[in-house]
Amino acid sequence: MVARREMARFWSLESLQIGTADGGIESSALADDNGSEEDYSYEELCRASPRYLQPGGEQLAINELISDGSMVYAEALWDHVTMDDQELAFKAGDVIQVLEASNKDWWWGRSEDKEAWFPASFVRLRVNQEELAENCGSLQDEEQNADPGKQRQKMAENMDQMRTNVIQEIMNTERIYIKHLKDICEGYIRQCRKHTGMFTAAQLVTIFGNIEDIYKFQRKFLKDLEKQYNKEEPHLSEIGSCFLQHQDGFAIYSEYCNNHPGACIELSNLMKQSKYRHFFEACRLLQQMIDIAIDGFLLTPVQKICKYPLQLAELLKYTTQEHSDYNDVKAAYEAMKNVACLINERKRRLESIDKIARWQVSIVSWEGQDILGRSSELIHSGELTKVSKQGKSQQRTFFLFDHQLVFCKKDLLRRDMLYYKGRIDMDEVEVLGVEDGRDKDFNVNVKNAFKTVNRATEEVHLFCGKKPGDKKRWLEACANERRRVQEDEEMGMEISENQKKQAMQNARKSRHGKIKGVSYSGCPVPPPHQSLHPIHQRHITVPTSIPQQQVFALAEPKRKPSLFWHTFNKLTPFKK
Repeated sequence: MVARREMARFWSLESLQIGTADGGIESSALADDNGSEEDYSYEELCRASPRYLQPGGEQLAINELISDGSMVYAEALWDHVTMDDQELAFKAGDVIQVLEASNKDWWWGRSEDKEAWFPASFVRLRVNQEELAENCGSLQDEEQNADPGKQRQKMAENMDQMRTNVIQEIMNTERIYIKHLKDICEGYIRQCRKHTGMFTAAQLVTIFGNIEDIYKFQRKFLKDLEKQYNKEEPHLSEIGSCFLQHQDGFAIYSEYCNNHPGACIELSNLMKQSKYRHFFEACRLLQQMIDIAIDGFLLTPVQKICKYPLQLAELLKYTTQEHSDYNDVKAAYEAMKNVACLINERKRRLESIDKIARWQVSIVSWEGQDILGRSSELIHSGELTKVSKQGKSQQRTFFLFDHQLVFCKKDLLRRDMLYYKGRIDMDEVEVLGVEDGRDKDFNVNVKNAFKTVNRATEEVHLFCGKKPGDKKRWLEACANERRRVQEDEEMGMEISENQKKQAMQNARKSRHGKIKGVSYSGCPVPPPHQSLHPIHQRHITVPTSIPQQQVFALAEPKRKPSLFWHTFNKLTPFKK
């Protein structure tokens, strides 16, 4: 408390208030074209919300349920990919049983018969877990004695209650989210704009992106939700149409999510100076915001767009086909899933181009156009034998990207160093499998082979794998490459030239050691975490670092994250 008072004195109330043209103090509410929504205080929101939705109440509520013998389940918002046996790996949409939540960053849980630690911020608690357990038990007890009519009525009542729970969660989380957005816009952005000596306009765009546009959009969305919300009988609410009506508007999240990694880096650099730490903390205290750092507030839009499909999936589960909202909820779930998938894919591609740029600058004697000129994703990689027309065999390492296949040669002494040797335009060739035996084009005996044939020039390249499985994987990868190129065209997937240029500039700077304190993925290096001795004996400490929330793939992701970057680590000088 003493430290907070000192910060508040360091940045006085007078210096942080915003004056209007007539000398008065500007109103705290942002103007909306359609009028202002009802303002909710944190106290009102907390009274209306279950405890696990309230700031700081989640851990206590979970541990109380667990200690009472209840089963607590959570759904994964993002993939958690880990090589550590002491951590729980899962994919977005997986269900995890929470066994212990005594640590705010890492929880202990079970998935597919394995118990381990997992990051708490990667999951969303299910709404209907206590009710599910109670209802299942009571229905089993009464099944033999209750007549069919009463049993159906009981099940309908339970279904209505579960739908009510999900509807209320959607409404409560939406109101809390609006409060967070308002705090960011009024508590941080306005104060930053007032202090022009500390922040440039470009810095504010980098840090906050288009979050003010998101705030305006979400206010309109919440206003329509409130109109469709039945306060007396929440299970009769028809909110599916609201998501369908605003589905195009959710596309603005794409820009924010793409900008978020850069915002983290910019904010991390500013936080190295004490005056910025004091300034942001003073803004939070004067706005009476909850005890979350600014980077936590800036993550909320990314988390929100990930939650919508999961919330709608659970709502659809407890909406009967006879319900008037069923068709709209079903369509809304598909629509929001598609919106989130497109945003996630763009986000993943932006992270991918950073890695590709770093890979290229590590290649010796690179020639021609940058790889990002036409490609934004690595699809497959591995070693193959390239056979020339003269029958000469050359061992090469190949990297299949969208639109092009690059091949390199390993250094004879330093096997982790690669020399550029050429590339093949995948848009102009046809990939064909070759039967074992003598090839008629090259007049050599081959095994596990395939070839590329240029449709225009009829130039042929012949490749051989060591095992039959190698040939199969490469043929599948080439077919996958064509499919992804087509999907990109259909989705309108495109990375701007400025983003590609920035990725190459950052990679070259990083190569020369000019970027410090930034991890391989482009995000700040996570701080070490204190050791913890949990109840469970299988694991004596929590993981030593907090994972970066970079993978925004949702349930039923369109594409799974590639594992081939591990190959890059082995074959090139840079390290993750």
